[in-house]
Amino acid sequence: MPPIPVRPGIYRIHAHIIGPSSLVTATEHALKYGAPVITDRMNPLPIEQEWIIEPSEPIPGAPYVIHLATHEEAGLVVHEDKLWVNAVPRPEWSKFVFEPVIGGIKIFTEKHFAFRANHRGAQITLVEPKPEFQETFTLESVRPFGEE
Repeated sequence: MPPIPVRPGIYRIHAHIIGPSSLVTATEHALKYGAPVITDRMNPLPIEQEWIIEPSEPIPGAPYVIHLATHEEAGLVVHEDKLWVNAVPRPEWSKFVFEPVIGGIKIFTEKHFAFRANHRGAQITLVEPKPEFQETFTLESVRPFGEE
């Protein structure tokens, strides 16, 4: 399917996995390539669970970058088929597109690998896309930019 446009703003990204609601979350502990990005239950503090999604360039159809709403210099990067958040220069952030699937969306890298949330607490991996529930996500719009 063709990519879908996403309105730039602040989002929570829900993972469709078995069990309680899970959100894409930045962990607090940095490792080799930054902090691992996992799925975790809803946290009362949104610090690691609210993400800004915006076009990578100001042109129609550009892929998107995703970065922490509270740490705007910390963007999503891909290394060794896993998802990390790291405070690296914006040109080093990975780019993503969104495609509709039954029950939600799939999130793809520019190389067309899909996000996969195997279970709550697992680091998000990037895989060849398959019609599997663990590769489906929902974007929950929290607010536009600049609103508290």
